[in-house]
Parts: sequence; C-alpha cells; structure tokens
Amino acid sequence: MSPAMTTLEANFDGLVGPTHNYAGLSYGNVASTSHAGAVASPARAALQGLSKMKALAALGLPQGVLPPQERPDVRLLHRLGFRGSDAEMIEAAAKADPTLLAVASSASAMWTANAATVAPSLDAEDGRVHFTPANLIEKVHRAIEPETTARVLSAIFADRERFVVHAPLPAASSFGDEGAANHTRLTPEVGEPGVHLFVYGREGLRGDRPAPRRYPARQTLEASRAVARLHRLPEARAVFAQQTPAVIDQGVFHNDVIAVGHERVLFFHEEAFVDEAALLETLGERVEGFTPVRVPAAEVSVQDAVRSYLFNSQLVRPPGWERPLLVAPEECRENDAVRAWIEANVGEGQPIGEARFFDLRESMQNGGGPACLRLRVVLTAEERAAVSPWIDDVHDALVAWVKRHYRDRLSADDLADPQLLDESRTALDALTQLLGLGSVYPFQQNR
Repeated sequence: MSPAMTTLEANFDGLVGPTHNYAGLSYGNVASTSHAGAVASPARAALQGLSKMKALAALGLPQGVLPPQERPDVRLLHRLGFRGSDAEMIEAAAKADPTLLAVASSASAMWTANAATVAPSLDAEDGRVHFTPANLIEKVHRAIEPETTARVLSAIFADRERFVVHAPLPAASSFGDEGAANHTRLTPEVGEPGVHLFVYGREGLRGDRPAPRRYPARQTLEASRAVARLHRLPEARAVFAQQTPAVIDQGVFHNDVIAVGHERVLFFHEEAFVDEAALLETLGERVEGFTPVRVPAAEVSVQDAVRSYLFNSQLVRPPGWERPLLVAPEECRENDAVRAWIEANVGEGQPIGEARFFDLRESMQNGGGPACLRLRVVLTAEERAAVSPWIDDVHDALVAWVKRHYRDRLSADDLADPQLLDESRTALDALTQLLGLGSVYPFQQNR
C-alpha cells in the first residue's frame, strides 16, 4: 500500500483544564466577553470534549489528546511581583487585582488550534513533520502558554528523525502568531502534497495597510511567512491572504471563525478575505479539483456566523467517505439562518456530504468551537506508530480521571481558593502518568 493511501489527518484535541472558568479575558472574542462572570463547569467541559474525541475516533479518524497546562500559573504571579508561598501569592493577587489572578488561572490552552502551526513530512523539503508553537502575544493569558506547549509537543512527537518542534517566533507585535487557527492545508487528498493557506490580519512591519479599528488583528503576515520558512515549505506550497478587517471588528478574531478547509474544499463566508477573487484563482491553479463553498452574507450574516460558530466547525473525511463531514456545534442547529443554510447546502450531491452536531456549550460560551479544540496533524502510518497514546487507548481512563479530579462548578471567586492549585497539580501529575508524558510541568520539574 502506498504512503499516500496510509497517510491520514489526525486531530489532537485539547483536554479542558481543571480551572476552566468564564473570566471574559479575550477582547475581540464576542462569546468570551459576553459570558464573563458566569459559573462554569470544568467537569462538564472536559467530558463534552472527550465525547467529541470518541465520536470522531469511532469514524476511523486518528484522535490524539493534548493535556491542559498548569494553572494557576504561580510563576507568572511571582514575575509580576507577588511573594511568599504559592498560596500566599494567590491570596495576594486575589486581593490586589482579581483580573491578574484570572489571567494566571485561564484554561485557554484547551483551544489547541492555537497551540502551533503544523506542516506534514510530505510537504516539507526535509521530509519531517514540523511544529511551530504559537507565541500568542496578543493576550497575556495565552502568551504564558508557548513554553509548556513546546515541551508537550516534544514529549508526544519525540522521534527527532521524524518530527521537529521549533521555538516560537520572537515575542514582538510584528510577529504575532496565533497558530493553526489562521492556517489551512488544501490538497486533492490528504495523502498527497498540499498547499498551505496562511491568513493574516495585518502586516506587522508596515502601518499603512488596511487593519481593523475596533479589535486587534492578532496574526501578522510576517509571522505567517516565517512559519512557512521554518517548515521548509517550497514557495509554490504557501499562499498568503489577508482577512477582511471589517469582519475582525465584528468578532472574527481568527480566520477559523470565518473559514475552514479540508482537502480540496474551502468553506468560507463571502466577507472572509480582502481579495477573494485572487485567492480563489491562485488556489484553483495550485490545488487539483479545488472546490470553494461560499456562504453569502444574504443567507448567513457575519453576526450569525459568530453566534453559531458555523465556520469554527471541523471538516473531516473519514476513511471510506467520498465527501467531508461537517462537525458542528449544537448552536448551528439552533440558529435559524445557519440551520436553513446547512439543510439546503449540505448533503447528497453537495461538496460537504453530511453535518453532525455536538454539545460543546462550555467551550462555546468561552469563545471556542469544535475547530478551536483541535490541532490537525497529517501523519503517515509510520509516523502514527511513533506517537502514543491515541484516544481509543485512554478514553475511559480519561473520563474516570475527570470525574475524580474536576469540580462541577467554578466561579471567578473560586480562583482565590489555594486548594484549586493543589487539586490541579494532583490531577496533572496523574495525567502525565496516564499519557506517558514524563515531567512536562514546572511543578514536576521543581520537585
């Protein structure tokens, strides 16, 4: 059997962390800010994510898992001038500035579409799978993630002959990098060489180009170009397109809120790109059988797209399927305009063959849908054999782990409880053993 026939796209979903809460920290993410102050359920959030992972694995899709990060991040509190024991720093931060404590406690690493950008071995000139952890400099609660992300990726993809994990780009505004949330790989079939579409919000080194006025453009062109170089992509395999500034100002903080692609299908809103015609022409020339699926604003407004996260659905094609499946949040079925579009345009004879809906409300209310929760990694059979464990091996154990360690309810006031840090560390210590990761967390390395 040829390598192309045994190459599959794996999804590595982020496990929701024990400190999942609604602090509303992500300015520009309408869902996040609109639910600020609500009471969250870390246990329910984690179980909802595991249910989606199990369902996709049952379709024959390789499904991995990425662990949460250590939170609260007491090292951040120490860097910001708090002193004493871990418990004393948490208590002092809660009194001095609760928002800082919320920043240090964010479970945002669950959205692994922002963890890194990935290029498969069959596209890279050196024949290895490349990962570049995103620097996520736009938001402090996310900018503290890359160091641990790099350690986790290096532990999971440990074979240095097959995988390379680069350092994040420089932590400067000109190189703002938000990872795979602004990247899509297009190809006739997943096991064939592909074209990488990098979408940026602004040019980091020039201030005279169109940019949003209300919300920040988090991804820069310079960052996207640097990642393409790091991943050893030939020039013809990288395409760069600007996201429309006006849609960023409507809450489309990443491209995966307004467009998603898989194999030859690019599913997008008509207001997604600055120069749509030129982009589609380029992709049509470089991707055999390229199939654009364009949603008109007259049928689904940008506001409805953001409310439902229609484009933050996953597009996947399980083995044996002719056309891709749309993995959508329940909110798409509940939104009248979005439901009507799906009923009319997804199914027999359409580029997207089917839609299935998942309850991910805990993540959705914090600003992340199905596509936010996963990092796509194209792997050959040999590369998959070098990675473990897969969700089929650990799903039941992870469900039991969540039920044993996670709280059912968590409010902003609960972040001041020093016991939450102890609970989280106990949970993560058990998790690294369950997943065979070794000591990837600072508290484990400092023992």
